[in-house]
Amino acid sequence: MTERDPLAAVAEQVRSHRTDLIALSRSLHAEPELAFEEHRSAAKTQALAAERGFEVESGTGGLPTAFRAVYGDGELVVGICAEYDALPGLGHACGHNIIAAAGVGAALALAEVADLLDLTVVLLGTPAEEAGGGKALLLEAGVFNDIAACVMVHPGPLDIERPRSLALSDVAVTFTGREAHAAVAPFAGLNAADAVTVAQVAVGLLRQQLEPGQMVHGIVTDGGQAANVIPAEAAMRYIMRAADSSALEQLRRRVTDCFRAGAIAAGCQFDVVDTEPRYLELAPDQWLSAVFGEELLRLGRQPVGPGEPAAIAPFGSTDMGNVSHAMPAIHPTIGIDAQGASIHQAAFAAAAASPSGDAAVIDGAVTLARTVVRLARSSAQRDRVSALHTAR
Repeated sequence: MTERDPLAAVAEQVRSHRTDLIALSRSLHAEPELAFEEHRSAAKTQALAAERGFEVESGTGGLPTAFRAVYGDGELVVGICAEYDALPGLGHACGHNIIAAAGVGAALALAEVADLLDLTVVLLGTPAEEAGGGKALLLEAGVFNDIAACVMVHPGPLDIERPRSLALSDVAVTFTGREAHAAVAPFAGLNAADAVTVAQVAVGLLRQQLEPGQMVHGIVTDGGQAANVIPAEAAMRYIMRAADSSALEQLRRRVTDCFRAGAIAAGCQFDVVDTEPRYLELAPDQWLSAVFGEELLRLGRQPVGPGEPAAIAPFGSTDMGNVSHAMPAIHPTIGIDAQGASIHQAAFAAAAASPSGDAAVIDGAVTLARTVVRLARSSAQRDRVSALHTAR
């Protein structure tokens, strides 16, 4: 194999596995599994890598549905993240079946050139992106420690080389009062449901003063068990988002004061508990992002560049943001035809198992693989990511 072959070789490898990769995507889509319950999905995703000779470790980082599949022993270690959790009631309305299949395709392709490029390929099965912060937990467990750069691709309505995401904090709020008979002695009770009502009103009023990019949304998860009993306990689940971690921390303090106001008004106690690690905003590597965009263009796609309106609007929140703060990483989007729908809608779930979704699997795998090839072949960029890795 000549020095000029790797870019063509990885594309050929992805396309040679087209049938298997699309079958994987469709199979994941047909059997959606929720966060930390993705046992079938994890097994399916790692199967093709195992057949190719990857060394597979299941349950990596202490998460039963995570895995780590490694090929090669090159000096440059590159990770490819494969998500596969689904949404309650909506299935793969975020297209994680495409993410997993494209990640496997890129890993299989890079295995073919790993020796030539002095590369170690690490395919990471990362559970619980929708809820639970799987990547943040794997980071804390040291699973990413040997990885110098990390890549993945996410489906969306458009091709975007460097999308934005919001920092996120997800909390469970519990109010504790005192039960009483609602007719005989309501004055003896401390109504936890009243605390919820006041807290929600306070949050609603706060929204007028939120900074651009700050968001608050939540639900009541427990409002009492019987209408004739003053509830001693009530609970909420709230998500707070902001443009960056600093703005998120400010927002969290203000929203917590709203919870406190509800507790004071109703004479109750309250408790706020993080339900998962906080998600940091994406900080994608500019060089890797630009290369990914160039490779999309080579495939005939038209990626939205940085600064364009579609790239400025945030693309939800993701635990890949945590990875991107730890090392050079990218989380671009690859477009599928969802008939005007966006992620987390039923129509997007349907599109994730359509011919357009299948094309995204193949194009996403080719583009990821070519991006890593170009990283491995650039001595300046190898030195850069290696220096950053050494400094961690």
